[in-house]
Amino acid sequence: MTTPETPTITAATEGSAAPAAPAAPESRVPGAASRDRLLDAAAGLFYRDGVGIGVEALCKAAGVSKRSMYQLFGSKDEVLAASLERSGPAYQELLLPAPDDPRPPRALMLHVFERLDALSATSEYQGCPFVSTATEIKDPGHPASLVARRYKQALTAFFHAQAARAGVSDPETLARQLTIVFDGAGARTVVQDQPLDGLATATALVLLNAAGLTDAAQSASDSSDSASAEGERVRAQAG
Repeated sequence: MTTPETPTITAATEGSAAPAAPAAPESRVPGAASRDRLLDAAAGLFYRDGVGIGVEALCKAAGVSKRSMYQLFGSKDEVLAASLERSGPAYQELLLPAPDDPRPPRALMLHVFERLDALSATSEYQGCPFVSTATEIKDPGHPASLVARRYKQALTAFFHAQAARAGVSDPETLARQLTIVFDGAGARTVVQDQPLDGLATATALVLLNAAGLTDAAQSASDSSDSASAEGERVRAQAG
């Protein structure tokens, strides 16, 4: 059996090139997968356990190192804001009707509260994530507070658009009132540790009826709209 020769290392002679030093390993920047895992873990932990969760626990749950986290985000505050931004659309989708939902405005607004009533009966529901985050932080200028405010304003804008579409005399006030009912109902679920059992929908109905959006008024409006549409169709055919 032949024994392989051991290479000998000799000092470089004058005029000869010295052996090149091994290149330093390149610093690996965490990719999109690490970022997604971090934000998904953060959204779940912050919602369930509060924004006071530590960086170590967060990184452990996400399966990323602290070094990777700080390469992706400058601070835990940035992680909190980004995780809320990432989870926001999914939460809105749970509550809002589909964009092409053909139902009248009254039914579309009630849909939000019916969904809230249903969510409150699930073990995972811990209140509105935007209200919870902003309340815990108590800093209106915090990046996550800005995200929360924007999403809450979007819900109010939805109510305003539907109220205006229904012909309510003061859609702005009604939209703000409905948002207060929504936020208060969600908070009650957490504080009382009880489902709403239809309370959110029933309270919203009081406001809608007071604004003139009763079931009868909505049916009359729908009939009028249908008649107008039919008239337009007939006139178009005659023309």
